Amino acid sequence: MNRAFLIVLDSVGCGGAPDAAAYGDEGANTLGHIAEECAAGRAERGRSGPLRMPHLDALGLGAAIRLASGAGAPGLASVPPRGRWGAATEVSRGKDTPSGHWELSGVPVPWDWHYFPRAVPAFPPDLTARICALAGTDGILGNRHAAGIAIMHELGAEHLRTGWPICYTSADSVLQIAAHEVAFGLDRLLALCAALAPVAHAMKVGRVIARPFTGSADAGFARTGNRRDYAIAPPGETICDRAQGAGRVVHAVGKIGDIFSHRGIDRLHKGPDDAALFGHLMQLADTAEPGSLTFANLVEFDSNFGHPRDVAGYARALEWFDGQAGAFLARLKPGDMAIFTADHGNDPTWHGTEHTRERVPVLVAGRGAGEIGHCAFVDVGASVGDHLGLSAAPKGRSFL
Repeated sequence: MNRAFLIVLDSVGCGGAPDAAAYGDEGANTLGHIAEECAAGRAERGRSGPLRMPHLDALGLGAAIRLASGAGAPGLASVPPRGRWGAATEVSRGKDTPSGHWELSGVPVPWDWHYFPRAVPAFPPDLTARICALAGTDGILGNRHAAGIAIMHELGAEHLRTGWPICYTSADSVLQIAAHEVAFGLDRLLALCAALAPVAHAMKVGRVIARPFTGSADAGFARTGNRRDYAIAPPGETICDRAQGAGRVVHAVGKIGDIFSHRGIDRLHKGPDDAALFGHLMQLADTAEPGSLTFANLVEFDSNFGHPRDVAGYARALEWFDGQAGAFLARLKPGDMAIFTADHGNDPTWHGTEHTRERVPVLVAGRGAGEIGHCAFVDVGASVGDHLGLSAAPKGRSFL
């Protein structure tokens, strides 16, 4: 009974998406540009020198970047790959978290998402009125496109003064609501987002996200680990559904349960940060049941470093992860397979603060060595099913 570990490094793209120009992202390359900045000495805060990721590079990371974008990544591709490697291309229309994860699981998005305009206010009056009614307030703050950390610092004091929730959106199909865990109340925030989610989903808005924070105007504000995503259910059978339907145990690490509306999930493993989430992965390498699927998302690459356009921070996070990945791989058992991939890009050298349309690396440990080549996102889910001995996937082909 083989085990499978599907690990998504949120936003760790590798450039080269054939339709990037349609999204204003032609030339974006998250990994490639970070490696270039490191090699040029422009990412020295908390780290130094070329980007060092020896464990993932040994699986084929540098080779995958070159395959995806045609550009090398300084410091990577220094050794012949000892794993299976390739680059995956997305077909769903969008560059958001649900689209990427659903398609990796075997289900491309068949509709066009609804996106809120960049005008101020961004939300239609009836939706704003609904938020106010559910929150029990006379108004909302924000009501525009914004980066989450920036708007929290900008409006946190006014939120404490008025009690109004901070509501904002982005280039993704999303409505985010930030509120103070104590002054507004965590349970109240979660109830507000849960009640609002069906309204947003009917508009084909992909997610309503609760963004709790703590702190004060004097001491500063900081997000907590109690984020909750309320996502539309996937429009088809995912690898989680297929594994669970075959009697396999499905473990969800991080926000995977939220992304899939908790469908096809047996056990949740949450934590306040990526370090805690990787602790769950390490434990599951020892304890996950024979034949099980562990599906993990590590979000801090995206939220803490991609959106804020923090190149040095992103590089530190990548190097930290690579060290953890080495320890994780050493724990795997005979018959285990681990796939490291991503859901989209978020190039910290790019303009703006939004995701970038990119191909993503596909690195496979436990199934020999060799080039996968270019593949589709759905091929990842098909390959996981193949490794687990499930029936053939409705979409995609196995690259094993």
